[in-house]
Amino acid sequence: MYLGIDLGTSSVKILLISDTQNVVASASKPLSVNRPQRGWSEQNPAEWLAATSDAIDEIHASHPKELAAVRGIGLAGHMHGATLLDTSGDVLRPCILWNDTRSSVEAAALDADPQFRKLTGNIVFPGFTAPKIDWVRKHEPDIFSKIAKVLLPKDYLRFWLTGEYCSDMSDASGTSWLDVGKRKWSAELLAKTELSLDQMPRLVEGSDVSGTLKNELCQRWGMSHVVVAGGAGDNAAAAIGLGAINQGTSFVSLGTSGVLFAPNDEFRPRPESAVHAFCHAVPDTWHQMGVFLSATDSLNWWSSVCGETPQKLTAELGDRLKPAADLTFLPYLAGERTPHNDAKVRGAFIGLDHSHDRTHMTQAVLEGVAFALRDSLEALADTGTSVDHVLATGGGTGSKYWLNAIATALQLPVYLPDGSDLGAAFGAARLGLLAAEPLTPQEVCEPPRISETFEPNHDFQGGFDAAYQRYRALYPAVANYK
Repeated sequence: MYLGIDLGTSSVKILLISDTQNVVASASKPLSVNRPQRGWSEQNPAEWLAATSDAIDEIHASHPKELAAVRGIGLAGHMHGATLLDTSGDVLRPCILWNDTRSSVEAAALDADPQFRKLTGNIVFPGFTAPKIDWVRKHEPDIFSKIAKVLLPKDYLRFWLTGEYCSDMSDASGTSWLDVGKRKWSAELLAKTELSLDQMPRLVEGSDVSGTLKNELCQRWGMSHVVVAGGAGDNAAAAIGLGAINQGTSFVSLGTSGVLFAPNDEFRPRPESAVHAFCHAVPDTWHQMGVFLSATDSLNWWSSVCGETPQKLTAELGDRLKPAADLTFLPYLAGERTPHNDAKVRGAFIGLDHSHDRTHMTQAVLEGVAFALRDSLEALADTGTSVDHVLATGGGTGSKYWLNAIATALQLPVYLPDGSDLGAAFGAARLGLLAAEPLTPQEVCEPPRISETFEPNHDFQGGFDAAYQRYRALYPAVANYK
């Protein structure tokens, strides 16, 4: 048996799979996000530990024999978070999350230094880890002076599980301290934020062993010797779960954020495109991805405004695609990355009149997210990466209407796999399997069965193209409204 742990923004998901990669059991526990000021987003790492232990306890209660047979654990988690520990391993402050934009000034200053783009292959985005630490240095100097280790969120879970300070290449790629081409920390870049190699965790590949489960946790859950894999950032883990480890396999993720992900067999940076170029979770592989910050988060926000569940709102549209709305929604609720790299821009409904009701506005929200994905597709094309179809994963895949809209906006077929909501947790479990057994990624990471295919609606193509061009043209107007 193999266990996957996915530390998401809104919940921790645990997945137990067999050696044939069948799902045996799962559990999930919710997490909360604190937003003490505009543009801030934080979590208490103690909540991660409590939710993870409660979820594994739940599986232990329902499947004790199966859990006792676990040989490997894999970890996945939301990227870029700054979890700061002192010399005793105690947390110094709440973790600053990936969608926190307070460090936009610090990010711009670091990005102005050409060495960052040269070595990392990426823009220094405000959501990345390095500018967050620079913000702490400037605004919380007492805390900065006590930093002994900087850990990414899932790596704090690893520290609790194993006692090891360790990270993997894919997650480390989103810090702005990794020499992504050479797959190692850059002492030069760390020094620019007044940190050293000693304050970083050691690095392993995502499919390698990073440590072993502590004896007290083995006893708690009835296990014996269990290895813990390097693991992956959430999107790379989702790619492992979808079998997207070779060039030519791509997927879209409709999670809190939205992603268009494309593996590469070489490092292909083009930072001016605002496309991320990161290490993949398996050796000698990289990937590119376009990222926007509010995918299902846009629908969840609209749901909270309406006082109805997201499922109810999307159900009101039905499954059959409608012509593109004459109303435009810009999903910049927390700023934007690809293609604009604008932490301060905010969203909008544009074109409202007396004829529009809730269903029109829901349709506009779904289409706005679809157009944000097309922004990423266009940005990847500018780097020379072509995409001819995409798999779909994440919570938003529960809406067939949304998948039809995405297929038509991208002008690409969208394939919905069986278990499309398992995503990163399944990928993490696969990495646990790879760490525990003498198998190759190609043997383990087979593509999933496809349950449904969504083809572009050619009758509506012209209207969607026109709506997308209108969407693109509106960014300069809202960019100036800050």
